[in-house]
Amino acid sequence: MVAPLIAGLAVAATAPAGRYTIQAWQAYKARPVVPRMRKFYEGGFQPTMTQREAALILGVRESAIAEKVKEAHKKVMVANHPDAGGSHYLASKINEAKDVLMGKTKGGGSAF
Repeated sequence: MVAPLIAGLAVAATAPAGRYTIQAWQAYKARPVVPRMRKFYEGGFQPTMTQREAALILGVRESAIAEKVKEAHKKVMVANHPDAGGSHYLASKINEAKDVLMGKTKGGGSAF
């Protein structure tokens, strides 16, 4: 007598749980797609690097202090250094960005 009662309660509890699971799955599939990565700057380099472009390259604010600029420069250079398979062109642009933000522009642009 007890077994059919327990089986009935189990079925009664499983039905709402299954319904909730289906609704949650449909809500999960219908949610808007959020990019997992930060969107990168699209477009080429300007002929003469500006403060804005330099800040975008290093991933800092235009008004960042020298210590933050140096730290960001080191991170980006480690990832893009020519000795580690990176591009010489990108390395020169990264160095130019650091110089622009530190106020050490030589005026000529990159070597490339």
